Amino acid sequence: MLRFYILDTGYLKTDKNNVVANSTIATRSNPDVKHTFYNLPVMCILIQHDNGWILYDTGSNMNAMKGHWAPDIADAYDLHQTIEQNLEVQLALVGLRPSDIDTVVLSHMHFDHTGNVHLFKHADIYAPKADFEYAQTMVRVTNDYTQWVGYCKNDLDVVVDHYRLVEDDFELVPGVEVVNLPGHTPGLLGLIIHLEKEGTFVFPMDAVYTMEIYGPPGKASGLLGQRPEYFKSIERVRYLTNKYHATMIPAHDWDLFQTLKKAPLYYE
Repeated sequence: MLRFYILDTGYLKTDKNNVVANSTIATRSNPDVKHTFYNLPVMCILIQHDNGWILYDTGSNMNAMKGHWAPDIADAYDLHQTIEQNLEVQLALVGLRPSDIDTVVLSHMHFDHTGNVHLFKHADIYAPKADFEYAQTMVRVTNDYTQWVGYCKNDLDVVVDHYRLVEDDFELVPGVEVVNLPGHTPGLLGLIIHLEKEGTFVFPMDAVYTMEIYGPPGKASGLLGQRPEYFKSIERVRYLTNKYHATMIPAHDWDLFQTLKKAPLYYE
Protein backbone atom coordinates (compact mmCIF):
# COMPACT_ATOMS: atom_id res chain seq x y z
CA MET A 1 0.00 0.00 0.00
CA LEU A 2 1.13 3.53 -0.77
CA ARG A 3 -1.07 6.59 -0.33
CA PHE A 4 -0.68 10.13 0.91
CA TYR A 5 -2.80 12.73 2.67
CA ILE A 6 -2.44 16.51 2.46
CA LEU A 7 -2.70 18.10 5.90
CA ASP A 8 -3.95 21.70 6.02
CA THR A 9 -2.17 23.56 8.83
CA GLY A 10 -3.39 27.06 8.02
CA TYR A 11 -1.78 29.88 6.09
CA LEU A 12 0.63 32.78 6.40
CA LYS A 13 -0.39 36.22 5.25
CA THR A 14 2.59 38.15 3.92
CA ASP A 15 3.63 40.76 1.40
CA LYS A 16 3.73 39.19 -2.06
CA ASN A 17 7.30 40.43 -2.45
CA ASN A 18 8.24 37.78 0.11
CA VAL A 19 6.89 35.27 -2.40
CA VAL A 20 7.99 36.69 -5.74
CA ALA A 21 11.06 38.86 -5.31
CA ASN A 22 10.56 42.56 -5.93
CA SER A 23 11.30 45.55 -3.73
CA THR A 24 9.80 47.13 -0.61
CA ILE A 25 8.17 44.79 1.91
CA ALA A 26 5.02 45.55 3.86
CA THR A 27 4.71 44.15 7.38
CA ARG A 28 2.01 44.17 10.06
CA SER A 29 3.81 47.05 11.80
CA ASN A 30 4.35 48.91 8.52
CA PRO A 31 1.23 48.12 6.46
CA ASP A 32 1.11 51.35 4.46
CA VAL A 33 3.57 50.20 1.82
CA LYS A 34 1.40 49.76 -1.26
CA HIS A 35 1.97 46.16 -2.15
CA THR A 36 -0.26 43.13 -2.42
CA PHE A 37 -0.60 40.72 0.47
CA TYR A 38 -0.63 37.00 -0.33
CA ASN A 39 -1.85 33.93 1.55
CA LEU A 40 0.73 31.17 1.76
CA PRO A 41 -0.88 27.81 2.59
CA VAL A 42 1.19 25.70 4.97
CA MET A 43 0.81 22.01 4.27
CA CYS A 44 2.33 18.77 5.50
CA ILE A 45 2.27 15.51 3.57
CA LEU A 46 1.38 12.32 5.44
CA ILE A 47 2.43 9.11 3.67
CA GLN A 48 1.12 5.66 4.51
CA HIS A 49 3.20 2.70 3.33
CA ASP A 50 3.30 -1.00 4.08
CA ASN A 51 5.45 -0.63 7.19
CA GLY A 52 4.28 2.60 8.75
CA TRP A 53 3.82 6.35 8.41
CA ILE A 54 6.02 9.16 7.10
CA LEU A 55 5.41 12.87 7.70
CA TYR A 56 6.93 15.37 5.28
CA ASP A 57 7.39 18.69 7.13
CA THR A 58 5.74 19.65 10.41
CA GLY A 59 4.14 23.01 9.57
CA SER A 60 3.90 26.09 11.78
CA ASN A 61 3.73 26.13 15.56
CA MET A 62 0.36 27.48 16.71
CA ASN A 63 2.18 29.57 19.35
CA ALA A 64 4.05 31.43 16.62
CA MET A 65 2.60 34.82 17.52
CA LYS A 66 3.15 34.26 21.25
CA GLY A 67 6.91 34.47 21.22
CA HIS A 68 7.78 31.16 19.59
CA TRP A 69 9.01 32.93 16.46
CA ALA A 70 11.51 35.77 16.45
CA PRO A 71 9.70 39.13 16.30
CA ASP A 72 10.77 39.96 12.75
CA ILE A 73 9.28 36.71 11.43
CA ALA A 74 6.05 37.22 13.36
CA ASP A 75 5.85 40.76 11.99
CA ALA A 76 6.33 39.77 8.34
CA TYR A 77 4.31 36.51 8.39
CA ASP A 78 0.90 36.58 10.05
CA LEU A 79 -0.13 33.00 10.91
CA HIS A 80 -3.79 32.07 10.49
CA GLN A 81 -4.44 28.66 12.03
CA THR A 82 -7.67 27.39 13.54
CA ILE A 83 -7.81 24.67 16.18
CA GLU A 84 -8.92 22.29 13.43
CA GLN A 85 -5.76 23.15 11.49
CA ASN A 86 -3.45 22.29 14.36
CA LEU A 87 -1.19 19.44 13.24
CA GLU A 88 -2.32 17.08 15.99
CA VAL A 89 -5.94 17.59 14.96
CA GLN A 90 -5.06 17.07 11.31
CA LEU A 91 -3.38 13.77 12.18
CA ALA A 92 -6.45 12.78 14.16
CA LEU A 93 -8.54 13.09 10.98
CA VAL A 94 -6.66 9.99 9.82
CA GLY A 95 -6.92 8.32 13.23
CA LEU A 96 -3.31 9.02 14.22
CA ARG A 97 -1.38 10.55 17.07
CA PRO A 98 2.15 11.98 16.71
CA SER A 99 3.51 8.84 18.37
CA ASP A 100 2.26 6.82 15.39
CA ILE A 101 4.67 8.58 13.02
CA ASP A 102 7.85 6.54 12.48
CA THR A 103 9.70 8.89 10.14
CA VAL A 104 9.77 12.63 9.54
CA VAL A 105 11.37 14.33 6.55
CA LEU A 106 12.07 18.04 6.94
CA SER A 107 12.35 19.74 3.57
CA HIS A 108 14.46 22.46 5.20
CA MET A 109 14.78 24.22 8.53
CA HIS A 110 12.67 27.37 8.03
CA PHE A 111 10.07 28.31 10.65
CA ASP A 112 6.98 27.17 8.70
CA HIS A 113 8.37 23.67 8.09
CA THR A 114 9.79 22.76 11.52
CA GLY A 115 7.12 24.19 13.81
CA ASN A 116 5.95 20.96 15.40
CA VAL A 117 9.16 18.96 15.44
CA HIS A 118 8.82 18.75 19.24
CA LEU A 119 5.94 16.28 18.71
CA PHE A 120 8.26 13.80 16.98
CA LYS A 121 11.28 13.48 19.25
CA HIS A 122 10.86 9.72 19.04
CA ALA A 123 11.00 9.50 15.23
CA ASP A 124 13.81 9.17 12.73
CA ILE A 125 14.05 12.72 11.37
CA TYR A 126 15.70 13.32 8.01
CA ALA A 127 16.97 16.82 7.22
CA PRO A 128 19.23 18.33 4.56
CA LYS A 129 22.71 18.37 6.07
CA ALA A 130 23.80 21.70 4.56
CA ASP A 131 20.74 23.56 5.77
CA PHE A 132 20.66 21.89 9.18
CA GLU A 133 24.25 22.91 9.85
CA TYR A 134 23.74 26.43 8.47
CA ALA A 135 20.56 26.97 10.51
CA GLN A 136 22.14 25.75 13.74
CA THR A 137 25.09 28.05 13.14
CA MET A 138 23.01 31.13 12.32
CA VAL A 139 20.94 31.01 15.52
CA ARG A 140 24.02 30.53 17.71
CA VAL A 141 26.66 32.94 16.38
CA THR A 142 24.56 35.99 17.26
CA ASN A 143 21.65 37.02 19.47
CA ASP A 144 20.53 39.41 16.72
CA TYR A 145 17.47 37.49 15.52
CA THR A 146 17.23 39.66 12.39
CA GLN A 147 20.30 37.77 11.17
CA TRP A 148 18.67 34.35 11.55
CA VAL A 149 17.18 34.52 8.01
CA GLY A 150 13.98 32.57 8.51
CA TYR A 151 15.14 30.07 11.13
CA CYS A 152 13.36 29.59 14.45
CA LYS A 153 15.75 28.98 17.35
CA ASN A 154 13.01 27.40 19.48
CA ASP A 155 12.53 24.67 16.86
CA LEU A 156 16.26 24.16 16.39
CA ASP A 157 16.74 23.75 20.15
CA VAL A 158 14.46 20.69 20.24
CA VAL A 159 16.50 17.57 21.04
CA VAL A 160 15.29 14.48 19.16
CA ASP A 161 16.36 10.86 19.33
CA HIS A 162 17.98 10.86 15.91
CA TYR A 163 18.58 13.33 13.10
CA ARG A 164 19.67 11.72 9.83
CA LEU A 165 21.48 14.38 7.81
CA VAL A 166 21.03 13.93 4.07
CA GLU A 167 23.54 14.80 1.34
CA ASP A 168 22.50 12.50 -1.53
CA ASP A 169 19.28 11.50 -3.28
CA PHE A 170 17.87 8.18 -2.09
CA GLU A 171 14.76 5.98 -1.96
CA LEU A 172 13.14 6.36 1.44
CA VAL A 173 10.71 3.44 1.00
CA PRO A 174 9.56 1.76 -2.21
CA GLY A 175 7.75 4.40 -4.24
CA VAL A 176 9.07 7.41 -2.30
CA GLU A 177 12.21 9.24 -3.43
CA VAL A 178 14.06 12.02 -1.64
CA VAL A 179 15.79 14.49 -3.96
CA ASN A 180 18.09 17.42 -3.23
CA LEU A 181 16.90 20.85 -4.43
CA PRO A 182 19.22 23.47 -2.88
CA GLY A 183 19.08 27.20 -3.47
CA HIS A 184 16.18 28.53 -1.45
CA THR A 185 18.30 27.38 1.47
CA PRO A 186 21.76 25.73 1.40
CA GLY A 187 20.06 22.34 1.35
CA LEU A 188 16.44 21.39 0.63
CA LEU A 189 14.79 17.97 0.30
CA GLY A 190 12.01 17.44 -2.22
CA LEU A 191 9.87 14.31 -2.39
CA ILE A 192 8.67 12.20 -5.33
CA ILE A 193 5.79 9.82 -4.63
CA HIS A 194 4.87 7.16 -7.19
CA LEU A 195 1.26 6.05 -6.72
CA GLU A 196 -0.33 3.04 -8.38
CA LYS A 197 -3.65 4.65 -9.34
CA GLU A 198 -3.08 8.41 -9.52
CA GLY A 199 0.45 8.49 -10.90
CA THR A 200 3.52 10.36 -9.73
CA PHE A 201 3.56 13.51 -7.61
CA VAL A 202 6.54 15.84 -7.16
CA PHE A 203 6.67 17.94 -3.98
CA PRO A 204 9.51 20.50 -4.26
CA MET A 205 8.43 22.45 -1.17
CA ASP A 206 10.12 25.87 -1.15
CA ALA A 207 12.28 25.13 -4.17
CA VAL A 208 9.06 26.17 -5.95
CA TYR A 209 6.74 28.45 -3.96
CA THR A 210 4.01 28.88 -6.58
CA MET A 211 3.16 28.18 -10.20
CA GLU A 212 4.11 31.79 -10.95
CA ILE A 213 7.59 31.07 -9.58
CA TYR A 214 7.77 27.86 -11.64
CA GLY A 215 7.15 29.60 -14.96
CA PRO A 216 8.72 29.03 -17.38
CA PRO A 217 10.82 31.00 -17.01
CA GLY A 218 11.50 30.49 -13.32
CA LYS A 219 11.31 33.55 -11.08
CA ALA A 220 13.24 34.45 -7.94
CA SER A 221 11.44 34.03 -4.63
CA GLY A 222 11.52 36.58 -1.82
CA LEU A 223 13.70 34.40 0.42
CA LEU A 224 16.55 33.28 -1.80
CA GLY A 225 19.78 31.88 -0.40
CA GLN A 226 21.90 30.81 -3.36
CA ARG A 227 20.70 32.16 -6.68
CA PRO A 228 22.48 29.83 -9.18
CA GLU A 229 21.51 26.69 -7.27
CA TYR A 230 17.95 27.96 -6.83
CA PHE A 231 17.34 28.27 -10.58
CA LYS A 232 19.08 24.93 -11.23
CA SER A 233 16.70 23.31 -8.75
CA ILE A 234 13.64 24.80 -10.46
CA GLU A 235 14.84 23.29 -13.73
CA ARG A 236 15.52 19.97 -12.02
CA VAL A 237 11.94 19.97 -10.74
CA ARG A 238 10.78 20.63 -14.30
CA TYR A 239 12.95 17.77 -15.60
CA LEU A 240 11.66 15.30 -12.99
CA THR A 241 8.04 16.36 -13.55
CA ASN A 242 8.39 15.77 -17.29
CA LYS A 243 10.35 12.54 -16.84
CA TYR A 244 7.62 10.94 -14.73
CA HIS A 245 4.66 12.72 -16.38
CA ALA A 246 4.03 13.84 -12.84
CA THR A 247 1.80 16.29 -11.02
CA MET A 248 3.94 18.99 -9.39
CA ILE A 249 2.56 20.53 -6.19
CA PRO A 250 4.36 23.77 -5.19
CA ALA A 251 4.71 24.56 -1.51
CA HIS A 252 2.66 27.73 -1.13
CA ASP A 253 0.33 28.26 -4.09
CA TRP A 254 -2.97 29.49 -2.62
CA ASP A 255 -5.16 28.96 -5.70
CA LEU A 256 -3.79 25.50 -6.43
CA PHE A 257 -4.08 24.49 -2.78
CA GLN A 258 -7.83 25.12 -2.88
CA THR A 259 -8.20 22.43 -5.57
CA LEU A 260 -6.36 19.68 -3.67
CA LYS A 261 -7.94 16.85 -1.70
CA LYS A 262 -7.34 17.36 2.02
CA ALA A 263 -7.31 14.82 4.84
CA PRO A 264 -9.18 12.65 5.56
CA LEU A 265 -9.37 12.28 1.75
CA TYR A 266 -6.24 10.80 0.18
CA TYR A 267 -4.35 10.10 -3.03
CA GLU A 268 -3.54 6.50 -3.91
